[in-house]
Amino acid sequence: MANNLRLRVTRLITGGAHALLGKMEDAAPLALLEQSVREVEQLTDEVRAELGRLVANRHVAQQQLLRLSQEHDTLTAAITTALAQQREDLAKPAIARQIDIEAQQPILESSLAELGRQDQELSSFIEALMGKKREMDKAIADFEAARRLSENPAAATAASSNTAARLQHAQSAFDRTYQRQTGLSPAAHSAGLAQAAQLTELSQLVLDNKINERLAALKAGAQDPDPKKA
Repeated sequence: MANNLRLRVTRLITGGAHALLGKMEDAAPLALLEQSVREVEQLTDEVRAELGRLVANRHVAQQQLLRLSQEHDTLTAAITTALAQQREDLAKPAIARQIDIEAQQPILESSLAELGRQDQELSSFIEALMGKKREMDKAIADFEAARRLSENPAAATAASSNTAARLQHAQSAFDRTYQRQTGLSPAAHSAGLAQAAQLTELSQLVLDNKINERLAALKAGAQDPDPKKA
């Protein structure tokens, strides 16, 4: 995530709702409310869009790493067959390709680790921004309720009902924005993160299997000397 976006999130999160209420004393409450809430919503949308791009890039990297691992395993089998037929001329190009693959794998693994870290950071920022918006909504609702009660005690019940309706409308707008930006329902986000974790585990499993197969092949080669030298 760009540093500018990170700084903006941090600035919004560290700003207290009570400080906002203090500013209301010198400004039109409704105008300040709309400006502050719009800023939180806009920044939340930007973070979600960044998270969507990151998830897509992570999926591509995972698929590429899996494809390379599978190709490496296929080449291992081909090399074994070529050596059994005493065709070193065929085995050498396959070994060269394996070396190329092994040079790429650490880069992809490092990239996946960094993307995973950024995924967690962006997800935590989204949760924090959602919490900040709820904090602002509650503080502003309390402020308006207190003001209306002081102006007209009989209107307290109606004001409370209107605040609840506004909060419900804000939540519905949030859900629609999330689905539009990511293509997922809000409830599907957690499932998407779980799936990404499973894909990472699968990549690690493939890598572990590759290491074990190479170790077994090296042991077999040490126990079975070259027929030409026999």
